[in-house]
Amino acid sequence: MDAQTQFCPNPNCHARGKVGEGNIVVHSEKEKHYRCKVCGETFSATKGTPFYRLRTSADVVTLVMTLLANGCPVQAIVTAFGFDERTVYRWLKACGVHCKKVHEHIVCQSQVELRHVQADEIWVKMVLRRVFMAMAISVPSRLWLGGVISVRRDMALISALANMIRSCAYGLGILVCVDGLSSYVKAFKKAFRQRVLTGQRGRPRLVLDQGFMLGQVIKRYAKGRVVSVSRRVVIGTISLISSFLRETMGGKMINIAFIERLNSTFRSRLFALVRRSRAILRREGMLTAWMYLVGCFYNFCCYHEGLRLRCDEGSSVKWYERTPAMAAGLSEYRWTMMELLWFKIPLSVWVAPKRRGRKPKMEKQPALEVVI
Repeated sequence: MDAQTQFCPNPNCHARGKVGEGNIVVHSEKEKHYRCKVCGETFSATKGTPFYRLRTSADVVTLVMTLLANGCPVQAIVTAFGFDERTVYRWLKACGVHCKKVHEHIVCQSQVELRHVQADEIWVKMVLRRVFMAMAISVPSRLWLGGVISVRRDMALISALANMIRSCAYGLGILVCVDGLSSYVKAFKKAFRQRVLTGQRGRPRLVLDQGFMLGQVIKRYAKGRVVSVSRRVVIGTISLISSFLRETMGGKMINIAFIERLNSTFRSRLFALVRRSRAILRREGMLTAWMYLVGCFYNFCCYHEGLRLRCDEGSSVKWYERTPAMAAGLSEYRWTMMELLWFKIPLSVWVAPKRRGRKPKMEKQPALEVVI
């Protein structure tokens, strides 16, 4: 047990979220509890992780989550390990909620150079209905930027996805390639606007960044098959978009091939996305949790063949493997599933509340005696 890597999870503690301050000591090695010397509260080592208050070993839960993130059906896990199906789904939901917090803490912090983004939406069959899952990917780093689930394929779904992409972007000069859905144009124009301060009175204007570009791939279907494909430049010029595609190695023309390949990866690892399958889900919350479990495992724990770099001639290895998080500069090494599930999100630094009411009167100082 290392107390230097822990922080106080008490939201009322003045030293909450601070690591390496010396305020955390080991309270019980047998029960794996720590104690904060500032507030005096004790907390478990699993506090803030999906393993909190679980009777099953963390190694077993991690193994089950690894199998689920690689496309293993729940019934196979139930048969192999003997767990109850409801228990496996409860672990899955807890780990998915944790992965969503990790994704928001690391990826959605406006520190990723996106440059080229592709977005798309797919429909998912559920019990007595179907929902839509919209996701996005950064082409240079293959980083999964997140996903949104909604019952309708409308403006609200696309706006939530556009705002999520904006929260990940370090700069607004990027190229976005989408399909022919008309909601994309209005949603991205609204999400990527910024204020222009002129020093005059009144509300500042919201202007779209000059480096922002948007292209659409419009597919026409007949009897369930694609009969024609057309490409349209919505924002920007065709010459500028073509040069940008060559720089980011995103193809020679406007396309959404990378996000469609990512959709295929999610279909192979999340069996509820398979078109013709009886393994369907009932609630949107479980689908969201499973999506973030697979997405974070893809970002932090899986090497991508398209991201590897050739090493020097004198090196002992031929290729330098990278994960999408490593290519995006968010990580220096490949995470394991155990590290992903044990990652604790620190609380924000405690700030003293503002004092309300009258200021306290200054204490009267005794008058100095004058000696004559």
